[in-house]
Amino acid sequence: MTETQTTPLTGKALLQKVKELSHLPRRETAKRCGYYTVTKNDQTRVNLTDFYDAVLAAKGVPLDPEGTKDGRGREPTYRVSVHKNGQIVIGATYTQAMGLKPGDEFEIKLGYKHIHLKQVDGDPTRVEDQELATANA
Repeated sequence: MTETQTTPLTGKALLQKVKELSHLPRRETAKRCGYYTVTKNDQTRVNLTDFYDAVLAAKGVPLDPEGTKDGRGREPTYRVSVHKNGQIVIGATYTQAMGLKPGDEFEIKLGYKHIHLKQVDGDPTRVEDQELATANA
């Protein structure tokens, strides 16, 4: 489905337009502020979520202070659980955050209630000692 996108209003211009159109329904206000797309079948779809996000941002209320996300996947929680087969999966989010590459090797050190992974290669710029999980017994 091909869609044509308009340039929506932002910032003070958006707030001024919303104030001017306060007598209209929300969908119509969002549409007149440019928060809609037109499909190849000439159907208009109003993007209320983007409109609300833009209004909040214009008022200085950041919804996501860490930056924009692409909306895919889950947020990292820095918690893992042991799978039925006894394995613990760290996940790509964490390995990418550390700059790890396929083939990087680690030495496993077991503590009383924790596991330490110490990177084997001699790259001094990387964090070498990462505590991955603490068990809650």
